[in-house]
Amino acid sequence: MIEIAGLRKGYRRLRGGTHRALDGFDMLVEPGQVHGFLGPNGSGKTTTLRALLGLVRADAGEMRILGHASPAALPQVISRVGAIVESPRFFGNASGRRMLSLLATAGGVPQTRVEEVLAQVGLRERGKDIIKTYSLGMKQRLAVASALLKAPELLILDEPANGLDPAGIREMRDLVRALAAHGVTVLISSHILAEIQLICDSVTIISRGRRVLAGPVTGVLASFDHGDFRVRVADLPRAAQVLGAAGVAVTAAPDHLIAHRVTEPARLTELLGGQGLWVSELAPLTPDLESVFLRLTGTAPAPEGMRQVDDAVLPPAPPPPAGEFSFEPGPEVSR
Repeated sequence: MIEIAGLRKGYRRLRGGTHRALDGFDMLVEPGQVHGFLGPNGSGKTTTLRALLGLVRADAGEMRILGHASPAALPQVISRVGAIVESPRFFGNASGRRMLSLLATAGGVPQTRVEEVLAQVGLRERGKDIIKTYSLGMKQRLAVASALLKAPELLILDEPANGLDPAGIREMRDLVRALAAHGVTVLISSHILAEIQLICDSVTIISRGRRVLAGPVTGVLASFDHGDFRVRVADLPRAAQVLGAAGVAVTAAPDHLIAHRVTEPARLTELLGGQGLWVSELAPLTPDLESVFLRLTGTAPAPEGMRQVDDAVLPPAPPPPAGEFSFEPGPEVSR
């Protein structure tokens, strides 16, 4: 549905020089997927979407959308694509229903779609209200409704949950899932990583204009699961010495230990219990998409109070399973 290879885009700085927003970026979105597009502010997400949709001119690279070269062949496929990029803009003195009606007329879409999309995004009861009275979240829903007017095969959403309360975020999640269930491919750019983990089949993470990771969400998380366990005992220093002496790499936090690369959790309780140290908690530390994102983009803060015990050195992460996903750190990406 979307193929991007070697995409480059630079902007001139006011004081001279060039800011490289995209530096050889690659992305692939398969049909039927809900694909998450993640990256810190200024990483190139919106520039990528704008270039893909022909809103800015790329300096180099190849892009294909629905199998057609972009932007050259966009007129042939744009009727099958719905998109919102950055903040939505509407006529403030028009009602939501009137605004969608104007857009339907301009796009050659049947007027019957107006009521259908208002219902889809939960705005049917507020459709007659003037847009300038809408909250930020309601305007965001209206933007999604406008993108759905054409009943697109591909839906591109830039921060669709912006301004939504928790209930609205859940409704947006249900909407995306329903669309995907009916065969719509959805590309979502978002900062709400927990939502991306819940609804996306695959992700691409961008940092400083380069792709640093791409693949199925389950495979990405599994690759960062290194068998870490949280251990709580009454005497932490002594427990750290016991585990360290047995060859277990340990990190100490203020109120617990983290044991690394544990393949047999029962061995921890055996080692500690054998020394009269009774374990009150032994819990696996499974990674989530937020922790992976922060680690890959170099934005993860050092955990407060953390220190390495007995100079234990962790072994390197295992290589990813072949063919499941790609991890391509560039030289500019902080580790």
